[in-house]
Amino acid sequence: MDLDITRASAAHRDRVVATIVAAFACDPAFRHFFPDDTTYERHAATFAGYLFDKRVQLGTVWLAGDADAVALWDPPHPPVDDTWSRVELPDDVRERIDRYDRAVHALLPAQPYWYLGVLARHPSVAGRGWGRLLLAAGVTTAHADGLPAYLETASESNVEFYRHAGWEVVGTVPDAGLPTWLLTNRPYRTDPEDVPALARAES
Repeated sequence: MDLDITRASAAHRDRVVATIVAAFACDPAFRHFFPDDTTYERHAATFAGYLFDKRVQLGTVWLAGDADAVALWDPPHPPVDDTWSRVELPDDVRERIDRYDRAVHALLPAQPYWYLGVLARHPSVAGRGWGRLLLAAGVTTAHADGLPAYLETASESNVEFYRHAGWEVVGTVPDAGLPTWLLTNRPYRTDPEDVPALARAES
């Protein structure tokens, strides 16, 4: 049976948040942001809700199943979001997230691109390939626009997952607070000099 991939609406919020919180319970970045086990679920849910809210109105949140796998993308030149300052998280959590976000976005290109902010699948659907299908849907959209896609990950095992899906490591992200890799998936091969001036990946 074919899997339907759909775009989320505001009605999917609770389920998307639950999937992200469960999927990232052991994710290096989320556990760097939210290291306290006693508050992880609450703070991670607040952050996931913010990530969903700022993208759902753009039509760039893709779902598989009953939101058991989700992909949250930014289109080229997304509108400025001014809600982050009102998200209720402790100051130390906000500082870690802000540092990570600044480090990653400082290395993204000035030219238009699609950016994958979140790819998550609930542990209950592990091994079904749903994450790969959602990833392909977003990349297809970017390439149809003639644009590259970018993402970052703080999980070394995820680097291999993305490489197998056609992505390539552009470099590492300094000053993110933990080891982080930046990857791209381009619609055509470009000259290495066209890649942003990053801490380039070692061969």
